[in-house]
This record gives sequence, C-alpha cells and structure tokens, in this order.
Amino acid sequence: MRSEISRRKLLQNSGVIAATALGWGTQRSIAGENKEPQPLKGNINQSVVHWCFKKYWDLEKTAQVASQLGMKSVELTPAENWKTLKKHGLTCAIASSHGFKKGFNNPEHWDQCIEILRKRIDECAAGGVKSVITFTGMRDGKINDEEGAKNCVAGLKKIIGHAEKKKVNVCLEMLNSRDDSHPMKGHPGYQGDKTEYCIDIIKQIGSPRMKLLFDIYHVQIMDGDVIRRIRQHKDYIGHVHTAGNPGRGELDQKQEINYPPIMQALQEIGYQGFVGQEFIPTRDPYQGLKQAVELCDV
Repeated sequence: MRSEISRRKLLQNSGVIAATALGWGTQRSIAGENKEPQPLKGNINQSVVHWCFKKYWDLEKTAQVASQLGMKSVELTPAENWKTLKKHGLTCAIASSHGFKKGFNNPEHWDQCIEILRKRIDECAAGGVKSVITFTGMRDGKINDEEGAKNCVAGLKKIIGHAEKKKVNVCLEMLNSRDDSHPMKGHPGYQGDKTEYCIDIIKQIGSPRMKLLFDIYHVQIMDGDVIRRIRQHKDYIGHVHTAGNPGRGELDQKQEINYPPIMQALQEIGYQGFVGQEFIPTRDPYQGLKQAVELCDV
C-alpha cells in the first residue's frame, strides 16, 4: 500500500513539474514574440515597399515599423510623403513613376513616360532620393521583342541624359509574365520578362545611370540561377526586390528561394544599394516583415 501511495505521489508531482515547465515555455514564447528587434548587422540596406502593406498600415505606421525593425527606407511612395519618412530617419530608396503597363517599348507612350520620369528625377534630386523605377511596358499583342527592345533604347535615351545631369539612377524592372493568378503576382504580356533582355537594353543605352531593378521573385520564376545572375550582372544592378515564390508571400519555409546566400552574394559583389521587401502578407504583417528583415540580415 505504501508503495502504491508513493507511486501515486510521484506521478502527481511529475504532472505538476510538467505543467510548470509548459507554463514557463509558453511565457518564454510570448516574451519572444513581444521583445524588441535586435540591432541589425547593417551589411544589407533594407527597405519596405509601401504598396504591399497599405491594407494594414498607413504611411506613418509603415515608417514607424520600418524604423523599429532597423530598416532604412520606405519605397515607391510619392514625393509628398518623403517628409514623413525623414521624420523617422528614413529615405525613399526608389521612387515610383509611370507604371508597368505603358512603357518605352511603345513610342505612343513615350511623351507620357518621359514627362512623368522627368518630374520624378527632379523630385529625387531635390529630395535626396537616388533612384526611380521604369518599365518596358506590355507587348499588347503587336510589339515583337526585337522591336520592343529597339523602342526602349531609343525612348530611354531621350531621358537618361537628364538623369545623368541630376545624378539619379533609372532602374528598369524585369517582371514575370508567367503567373496569371493575381494582377500583382505576375504580369502576362509584359515585354521585359527576361533578365538578359533587360540587361541588353541597358547595355545599349550605355549610361552609368541606367540600371536594372533585379527582382529576385520575378527572376526566380522566369530565369532562375539567381546567384549566378547577380554575379554576372553586378555592374548593372541598381536596386533589388524580394518575395517568396510561389505566391509572392513571406520569405518563410513555405517557399523555395533561399534568401541568406543570395544576400551574401550581394554583399560579396560589393552591392551598396537597397533590398526592398516586396512580399504580399498572408499573415500578421509585422511578424512576416520582421522575419524577412532578420533573414536578409547577413
């Protein structure tokens, strides 16, 4: 009987110890979620792309979060918002411009694109913003790739001299044309859907201010071999974007891109520009952004 009582007490005590340990583990988990972010190494200049988080945060909140996470920029936001960014010690890594549907592959859109780009370049020069985005535009079922590239070279040459004068980079973005599941996950019909196609346009323009916006998500979908391409085209990369593939979600274990070695490759080539986090949140936006920032902090 005494043996049975001792055994019963031992089991009860074990249950108390286990429950206590579980409680401590839960407390540690909660504390870990709420703790302040650790200082970043700072080898990669990180930025957040505002449009991805507009559903959750206004610009003020986005800037607060970016600053808290140790980021240096909120990008692709209009010039009237740059004062708000400066208030939080941030810059706008790259300015928006004419959009991806109407670009330089079609001379019918040149006047509109050039007008917008000229204004943005002037705003960048005045506001200390180093880059502005540009696009090839859509094929529209009538512009073949050779003609589109020729038009892009001729059209961008009309504005690149102004960018040189103002010391602002014009970054041509390569976008994937494969994903048709969502209007911001892929862009069927976009002409500049290959890395080397965009690089060839940039080389023909022949200006140190004409650069490539190397979007890792889009490159992975259309071309792959991301690290080799970073090393191959290191002299032409002016800006970088991220997102998880497939789905353009967080940079987590549900997607296929291994981001730390890609960031290490950028560091190895001496890349001094920004890496913009441009994923579409599928869960808590703060936790997703925090995870991405920490993953890219190599």
